[in-house]
Amino acid sequence: MMHTYFVTGIGTEVGKTIISAIITEALEADYWKPIQAGDLDNSDSHKVERLISNDKTVFHKNSFALKTPMSPHAAAEIDGIKITSKKIKRPKTKNNLVVEGAGGLLVPISDKETIADLMQPEDRIILVSRHYLGSINHTLLSIEALKSRGLNCFGIIFSGEENKSTESIIKKMSDVPILGRIEQEPYFDQNVIKEYAESFIEKLK
Repeated sequence: MMHTYFVTGIGTEVGKTIISAIITEALEADYWKPIQAGDLDNSDSHKVERLISNDKTVFHKNSFALKTPMSPHAAAEIDGIKITSKKIKRPKTKNNLVVEGAGGLLVPISDKETIADLMQPEDRIILVSRHYLGSINHTLLSIEALKSRGLNCFGIIFSGEENKSTESIIKKMSDVPILGRIEQEPYFDQNVIKEYAESFIEKLK
């Protein structure tokens, strides 16, 4: 049985791309970033492609590749493009699929829709949480927003330095499985990604 793993974060720059690479490597899954805003020469797809070492993963083309590194709705406006969820068609694959969102759940893709509108009830949604002042609130709000939309938070992955009290209260109050953590590594390369991938395989299945 193949699944779609939708990787979202409690905010921007929390580690979604590294975690997407780890999940892609662990499952030898396909990877797809529906909307890329900015960094088109060194996009998240390029980064994940450099970090994985299996030869099964297929990288699917962005539905929208926008020039400006801003919220998708604003970047699209500058590019003179209108984004709608209907124009974002999931790639057809017989493999597991890792989908990487942009920013957090309620990042607007237009003046009517957000990243959450790209998620489907059967998706295994993985929430990336990183400790900072306010991160407990942002994590619990993200989980509430998923529940209110009838979406399934498959698990939380913490990234960055450990904060035991933050992580234990999130675990207690969210009632969502904690899949693991990614440490504040000095660097990430194919070997580091592969090691993490091996430690996550069982929890992802």
